[in-house]
Amino acid sequence: MLPTREKAEELLKEAEKCNPGPWGNHSRTVAHCAEKIAMECRDMDGDKAYIVGLLHDIGRRFGARHLGHVADGYSYMMSLGYDEAAKICLTHSFNTHTIDGYIGKFDVSEEEMKMIQDALFAISMDEYDRLIQLCDSLAGAEGVLNMEERMGDVKRRYGGYPKEKWDKNLSLRKHFEEKTGRDIYDVVEKDTFRP
Repeated sequence: MLPTREKAEELLKEAEKCNPGPWGNHSRTVAHCAEKIAMECRDMDGDKAYIVGLLHDIGRRFGARHLGHVADGYSYMMSLGYDEAAKICLTHSFNTHTIDGYIGKFDVSEEEMKMIQDALFAISMDEYDRLIQLCDSLAGAEGVLNMEERMGDVKRRYGGYPKEKWDKNLSLRKHFEEKTGRDIYDVVEKDTFRP
C-alpha cells in the first residue's frame, strides 16, 4: 500500500520540520527523476515511482543517522501501513542486495541491524527498487547530478566507495536507458530541473 501523492508530499514536509536539511530537496529530486523515467517505461507507473522516490529517505525525519535512517524509514512507513514505501526505504541503500556495501556509519542497535538484515533477506527486488537506487545516485539537493561525480563525492566524504556498488549503479543506468531508449540525463531533465 502507498499513500497518495498529496499525502506523501505532506509526510515529507512534516519530516523536514522535524529535521531540516538538504535531504528534503534531494528526495524531491529523486521523486522527479523516478517519475520521469517510469513514465518512459511501459511496465511502470509514474505516480508510484514519484511517491516511493519522495519517501525513500523519510527516516531522516528522526535525526541525523546513517544506516539508522534506513531502519527508521522502514519502521515508520510500516507503522503507517505503507508497506510499498517501507520496502523502498530499506532497499534504496542496498543495490547489491547486501548490507556489506553500505556506505556510512553502522549507527544501529543490534535489534535494528537484525530487522534490516531479516527484511532485506526476505525481499525480492523489483523495478521500483532498482529505479530508486538509480535515482538516488543521480540526485542532489540542488538538482540532477552527473552520476560519476556524485559517487566520487561520496567516495571523498566517506573514504571509499565499493566497486561492486559503483558498477551496479552504472549497470542500473544502462538498464533504464535500454528500457526508455534514451539517455537517462535527457529523461530526467538534468540541465533544467531544480527542486
